[in-house]
Amino acid sequence: MFKLQKGYNEYVTKTFRLPKEFVEQLEELAFENNLSLNQLVMQCLKYAIDNMEEDI
Repeated sequence: MFKLQKGYNEYVTKTFRLPKEFVEQLEELAFENNLSLNQLVMQCLKYAIDNMEEDI
């Protein structure tokens, strides 16, 4: 189950291009859960990495 959380200790700045509609959905979800967009994206990426299939 994907649960939202706050806080990481160390950060690196990277730039990604995302479709506008996707960003709008993420911003709404972040607002609804009182998270920054950055915190939400980090958690989504971590969940995807932790749950991806081994055959890549």
